[in-house]
Parts: sequence; C-alpha cells; structure tokens
Amino acid sequence: MGMTMTQKILAAHAGLEAVTAGQLIWADLDMVLGNDITAPVAIEAFEKTRHKEVFDRDKIALVPDHFTPNKDIKAAENSLKLRNFARQQAITNYFELGEMGIEHALLPEKGLVVAGDVVIGADSHTCTYGALGAFSTGIGSTDMAAGMVTGKCWFRVPSALRFNLTGRLKDFVSGKDVILHIIKLIGVEGARYQSMEFTGEGIGNLSMDDRFTIANMAIEAGAKNGIFPVDGLTRAYIRDHGSRAGKVYEADGDALYEAVHEIVLDDIEPTIAFPHLPDKGRVFGEFGEIAIDQVVIGSCTNGRLGDLRAAARILKGRKIARGLRLIVFPATQKIYLDAMKEGLLEIFIEAGAVVSTPTCGPCLGGHMGVLAKGERALATTNRNFVGRMGHPESEVYLASPEVAAATALAGVIADPRKIMGGSHE
Repeated sequence: MGMTMTQKILAAHAGLEAVTAGQLIWADLDMVLGNDITAPVAIEAFEKTRHKEVFDRDKIALVPDHFTPNKDIKAAENSLKLRNFARQQAITNYFELGEMGIEHALLPEKGLVVAGDVVIGADSHTCTYGALGAFSTGIGSTDMAAGMVTGKCWFRVPSALRFNLTGRLKDFVSGKDVILHIIKLIGVEGARYQSMEFTGEGIGNLSMDDRFTIANMAIEAGAKNGIFPVDGLTRAYIRDHGSRAGKVYEADGDALYEAVHEIVLDDIEPTIAFPHLPDKGRVFGEFGEIAIDQVVIGSCTNGRLGDLRAAARILKGRKIARGLRLIVFPATQKIYLDAMKEGLLEIFIEAGAVVSTPTCGPCLGGHMGVLAKGERALATTNRNFVGRMGHPESEVYLASPEVAAATALAGVIADPRKIMGGSHE
C-alpha cells in the first residue's frame, strides 16, 4: 500500500523507506518553534537537562507575539526569559518586538519553513505551514524542550482524510469559508489525530492566503496536520521568501485514506461559526439579526495582506456602525508596512477602526480587545470557545474578513454581497 503526502515526509525524516498509520517513529526536525507563553516553560525544562546548548541555533524560532507589547509584569518576565535564552544560545531566529509578527504568519514570510520540512511548535496552530507542503504540528512545551535538545521528536504516524477540491470560489467567499464549511461537515473531532490532505484541481484557484487559512484551522477539526500539494504558486511563494527550495513529496496513487470528501468550491457560501465551537457553521438565511459589539480582523488565521485587502475593499469610503468597535491586526510588521503603503490603513482608520501592532492578544482574550460580560464579537480568528476572548458569558462568532467588514458596517452579522450590491469593484 502506498503512502500519503504526510507519511512520505515523515518516513524521509525518520530515515525509513516506508511508514504506516499508527507506527511510532523518531524523526529529524527542521524547525522548533515557541512563543512568549509556551517557550518559557520549555526553556525551564531545557535548563534541567545536562545539555548546555541547543541542537542547532538556526533551527529554533522564538517569537514573542501573544502578550507583546507586554501587557503586565508577568508578560514582561516571560519575554525577558525568551530574550535572555536567545542571547545565551545565539538563536538566529529570535524576533524582538519591532521585528516580530504573529508566529504562523512570520515564519513563512521569513522563508523559515519550506516544502517537505518537519516542524513542531509549542502552539496548536503550527499546522499552518501545511499550506507550503510541510508537515507541521503543535506540541507541548516539554516536547519543545526535547526538540531543542535532540533535534528530533517522536510521532505516531497519522492516518489521513482526503478533501478533493473542485471548482472556484464565488466573489466575497474565501478560504475561511472553505475551512468553516469543512469543519461543519466533519465536526471538531472529525479528523482527530489524522492528516487532512487537500487535493484536486480546485486548489489551483485558491490563493496562498486561502491555503494558509485552511491549513491553520485543521486543528479545529482535531487533525494532527493539514497539508496541500506543492504547485507553481507554492514554489513561487517559497522562492520569493527565502533561499531554500525545499523538497516536494507527492502522495502515491494507491495511498490509503480513511475517507474522501468532495468539496465543490462553487457551492460554498459565506459561513459563520456560532458560539461556542468552530463546527457550529451557519450561512445567511439560517439565522436572524444578531447585533455585534466588536469586530476583529487579523490573527494567524486571517491577518495577511490579502485578508486586509478583502476587508478594505468593503470598508472603503464607508463608516462602521455607531457604537461598534472595529480592531484590525496586521499579522506581521511587513504586512503592516505593505498595508500602509497601499493605503489600507487609511481606509480602516477613516472607517472608524483602530489598527494595532501585530499580536495574538485579542484572539485568546489576553489583551487589546477583551470582551465584557454579555458582549458579542465577530472575529476572523480561529476559536470561539466559551470565554475565548474574555468573559465566560461573552460570545464569539467566527467568519471571513469579508463578513467581518460587512458586519462592522451594519452593526449586525451581515452578508458582504448585500453591502456591496453585487459590486466587483
């Protein structure tokens, strides 16, 4: 029996000719990632070992992005621990405040992950890099410490689900709608410890931003990872962002999948995940008027330049609803600068938004957008669990940048197609 794309990557990094689902392997790592919440715990575990140096200072990335700029003394101490460790170990890929971005947007942008890599990160949305044809997955802080020591990690080889994408997305529909549609279809445990492998001619009609968004939320279906095949668009992205070309792996024709799901992109509608799980997806016409207090556009899921352009297209020349708060978070400093050069930030500010430095803060209810009791937010983030963005009696609705922008204008969850009146401007 042949191997899936994920299984081929893992076999190569384990030095094996083949692997099968359920097999335990010891695989080499191309990158070990931590942030200002998870890495301090890993550093403490590392310091308890007999090892004085990390396995490779070029293959570790430390990104202080969750509570930076520091929101309190504890956050400052965590960031200091990262800073001191990075200096002590001469970590190449440590990103200080003015250089940093939200980690899962920053690493691809810096060319630190390429096709065929095996990446672990002490953050569950490390699965984002599957958009580049890499195997990437979230792990705990102690596993991060072990990875920093050995350059290896244990894995149980996952079985796979195949999602065959055909067709083309309609206007005002994007990758966020695709993944919310899929999670609604299979549920939040529908891919538990499996690889979500995306195939089909429809992939060629998805932008890299769409693919990053889809891979990012594979974990919200319980998946070990999500992964896309490497095509010309992927190669161009990798070439434009770094010096490593990577290695392309393709699934065998007789690879075994636990299930195959046919996803027709033309049929996907703007989708909103209702509280309090990402699989509570609904489309317009299935719910009535829902007032919103705060809209958040950004995060590792939808804070890339294409996302900001999509939102700005709808907000341009318009004003957000009175009494509503709109917060925009470009995912990296480069995206922030590019958005400024394009005039996108001007559009947001003139519409009534505030624009923040890159941070994960509002996504996890940490800072810069925390919700009070009874408030509702619509966000382009990836989770809407109870209390995710603040008070346990607040609510979070997940949607695309297009729906978020339309909602900010209307003050209620709104269809961007109605706001734009079918415009293709």
